[in-house]
Amino acid sequence: MLGVLNKMFDSNKRDLKRLEKIADQVEAHATEMERLSDEQLKEKTREFQERVANGESLDAIQPEAFAVVREASRRVLGMYPFRVQIMGAAALHEGNIAEMKTGEGKTLTSTLAVYLNAIEGKGVHVVTVNEYLASRDANEMGQLYEFLGLSVGLNLNSLSKEEKREAYDADITYTTNNELGFDYLRDNMVLYSEHKVQRPLHYAVIDEVDSILIDEARTPLIISGQASKSAELYRLANRFVITLKQEEDYSYDESTKGVVLTESGVDKAEKAFGIENLFDLKHVTLNHAINQSLKAHASMHIDVDYVVQEGEVVIVDSFTGRLMKGRRYSDGLHQAIEAKEGLEVQNETMTLATITFQNFFRMYDKLAGMTGTAKTEEEEFRNIYNMNVIAVPTNRPIARDDRADLIYATMEGKFKAVAEDIKERHKQGQPVLVGTVAIETSEIISNYLKKYGIPHNVLNAKNHGREAEIILEAGQPGAVTIATNMAGRGTDIKLGEGVQELGGLAVIGTERHESRRIDNQLRGRAGRQGDPGITQFYLSLEDELMRRFGSDQMKNMMTKLGMDDSTPIQSKMVSRSVESAQKRVEGNNFDARKRLLQYDDVLRQQREIIYKERNEVLESDNIREVLENMLRNVVDRVIAMHTDENGTTLNVKGLEDFLGANLLPEGRITAAQLEGKSIEDVTALINDAINERYDEKEAEMSEERMREFEKVVLLRAIDSKWTDHIDAMDQLRHGIHLRAYGQTDPLREYQSEGFAMFEEMVTSIENDAAKYVMKAEIRNNLEREEVAKGQAVNPKEDGEKVTKKPARRAVNIGRNDPCPCGSGKKYKNCHGTA
Repeated sequence: MLGVLNKMFDSNKRDLKRLEKIADQVEAHATEMERLSDEQLKEKTREFQERVANGESLDAIQPEAFAVVREASRRVLGMYPFRVQIMGAAALHEGNIAEMKTGEGKTLTSTLAVYLNAIEGKGVHVVTVNEYLASRDANEMGQLYEFLGLSVGLNLNSLSKEEKREAYDADITYTTNNELGFDYLRDNMVLYSEHKVQRPLHYAVIDEVDSILIDEARTPLIISGQASKSAELYRLANRFVITLKQEEDYSYDESTKGVVLTESGVDKAEKAFGIENLFDLKHVTLNHAINQSLKAHASMHIDVDYVVQEGEVVIVDSFTGRLMKGRRYSDGLHQAIEAKEGLEVQNETMTLATITFQNFFRMYDKLAGMTGTAKTEEEEFRNIYNMNVIAVPTNRPIARDDRADLIYATMEGKFKAVAEDIKERHKQGQPVLVGTVAIETSEIISNYLKKYGIPHNVLNAKNHGREAEIILEAGQPGAVTIATNMAGRGTDIKLGEGVQELGGLAVIGTERHESRRIDNQLRGRAGRQGDPGITQFYLSLEDELMRRFGSDQMKNMMTKLGMDDSTPIQSKMVSRSVESAQKRVEGNNFDARKRLLQYDDVLRQQREIIYKERNEVLESDNIREVLENMLRNVVDRVIAMHTDENGTTLNVKGLEDFLGANLLPEGRITAAQLEGKSIEDVTALINDAINERYDEKEAEMSEERMREFEKVVLLRAIDSKWTDHIDAMDQLRHGIHLRAYGQTDPLREYQSEGFAMFEEMVTSIENDAAKYVMKAEIRNNLEREEVAKGQAVNPKEDGEKVTKKPARRAVNIGRNDPCPCGSGKKYKNCHGTA
């Protein structure tokens, strides 16, 4: 009965049947395409473009287009996509996720869907996790697209704006998720529409989609600017924290990584800093610095969470093991770690623009992805991104032997057993890939192997420069490679001569990751394309995952059974409890990502309104009507402010003063003129006077100069108020969870307060724009100016961002102003050309 129900409700089987039919249609065109000459095959692209332009759908031309790419691939790359790759490509074209095992040729699979969607000419983005893979794939697959007459762009961090624009204007653009997001944010900070680099977001295929849309979804992209100095405070906090004792002065919860001062710790802090009450509002900044310093000491570990290189703290990505140079922990944690390690403490920053990957990628018209491991997060993909996960079968049956976990009492026992296993396999000449969760572990294993005299390569964040070279050698006879999680992404380990007979690649995991996907990714390094292989995980009851989820019972059980440290247990019960722990962590992480998205959705709605308004300003030839509407709104508000509660009596003197200071020349409208008039008549009188003055200003200069002046005024008002608003929203977000103590829902409070703050910001933009357009003198101030200089940041700490203080506005010099160097020349003719 259960089997019947499974068949009825197995959506994956239904999906595969549908994809099989598409593969049949594609294969039916194979002979026809084979007969075409190179020129005729290339001509097919133009034919498809005309057919789509004439209203034919991409679905209608899909079988033929896939067959064209397939044949072109054979001629250009020497590779002919298998039937399962056609099915994977069809899943990508539908806007779904193709789950294809390691070594099944995901990169080649994507070319069919990418080519088909590029026919529309709206741009297709192929997104990878790092620039090395983007460059590699653009170069290799680019030959295929260019043979078929399509242009290929590669968007890297190092490119100029002109080069980026050229890359985005190509039919197909290879890039990274970070660069895409930052370019989007930067495009919405430009002062001239022609400075934008991106086209509207049309279709994206994301390689290693789980890494980008799941693992990095808690990480907002941030453009930040400099805030006021706070370096000394972190140094003082660090000096104080190192005097504290765990349990006595502070408590640390390993499962949540939460650190809090005890009463004893609070007393010591008050004495150390000479204050009466640490929780007084005026000591909020000090309290925050102490808490971050505590966190830096208790929960952040060198060579696990970060490394120190050339006097700087460099974050280690917990998912890939890569060094994340140029990125900083948020909320003052990076400064606290710098103080802890005795390094120069950098200044904190303020947020100028921000977006999460979740909200960025949901802006595409169509989104697709591919990975070897996505089924475990299928619910999240469906709920948040509206993508189904389709598990595509392998081209050849999997011949890998996945063995049950071996569990040891202590870490030491586990590492000894791992080293012994490697030693035995190395003696036989079998290549071994050892997967570790942290840099620290990879170095422990390396030290054991050095004692045994076993030559090996260590691939971790300290040595990722030779990554491609090391991975190429990992499948050779006798090779031993120790790698952090990074080795599981976008690389392909090919077996050397005679390795198949030795049992293929042996993959040894030294610890279970908190995500089952990462473990599956490591397993997938062995047994590619039907090759033999073996995978074995070694665990200990002292591993972090086991400690966090109650290994005490298991430890007691092992002791009762009289098992010593050299004897492992192979228990299905233990393996199930490990998997159950992983599911709990995955569930917690899903909840955290969902919560972040709910909070970011508040800002997303506001961001869309502001960016739309800003784009209209940039692209319109004449925004006088927009400003006149703002002026009318300001007048209505000002009259309301100067009217009594009954809405009848008007404070005419106050209104005269306001108009003279903010909107009109003094004396243009007097209290005497307003006395005795109805509210409607007063409104009409003021609006007429404003329109008259507006016309006068326009007559004083050319219409062209006035149009540019309006844009300068409005852009400056929008940008300065928006960056302040983002900052204020960020501070609200940091403190909103405290509302839960008052029995209110923090998210609802954030939504309502965020909306009120946004309304205030819009009012503030209108007030500023109205004042400047009516009162500013137009001399040489027609240069559009950036409100603040920003740099890209991508903090990796629970999706939180950097603590804020008011932005330091840079002193801007107009191009026609005298040069500050004292030469007497105009700035544009002197240092303005630098």
